[in-house]
Amino acid sequence: MEKKRALVVLAEGFEDIEAVAPIDVLNRVGVEVVTASVVPGPVRAAYGTVIVPDTTVSAVQGEFDAIICPGGKRNAQSLAADPRVIALVQEFMSAGKLVCAICAAPSHVLGEAAQVLSGRRSAGDPGFNGKLAASGAVLTHEPVSVDGNLITGNGPGAALEFALTIAACLVSKEAARQWADKWGVSLRH
Repeated sequence: MEKKRALVVLAEGFEDIEAVAPIDVLNRVGVEVVTASVVPGPVRAAYGTVIVPDTTVSAVQGEFDAIICPGGKRNAQSLAADPRVIALVQEFMSAGKLVCAICAAPSHVLGEAAQVLSGRRSAGDPGFNGKLAASGAVLTHEPVSVDGNLITGNGPGAALEFALTIAACLVSKEAARQWADKWGVSLRH
């Protein structure tokens, strides 16, 4: 079986745990994770974590099974304003690959900018439910929501469940459940 690959896109102000949890969990279950920033160089999170990305969005190479957009309002706004990121999101959605976003990213990136949420079940930061609804999303108000190839989460408190749900979809429910049980995290999907 070929190793799965996930692309995590980042800009300044990403929500620390919403990027780090998926990177950590996916690495633990054997997924190759590639981080890509919208500009070259280290990227600082909202609360001080610094990630030195593997590449930039412009230089991303190879095939991926999932794209992950962490939240953080500044990050989500930057990702939403970047046509390269929007093109990737739309390409992944059209190809039926996993499209994952949490916190402010579902409303800003997937809904408003990429316009891929119409009629789709979605969670997101409750402060941006108006934007989600305006994009045609069906609000779930769940910590983590799955609708086909779409995985969304509502914020930092759901970051581990969000990451484990991605792991379950990319690798297996058993691999994700192993870590969920060890950490005492609910895995609803």
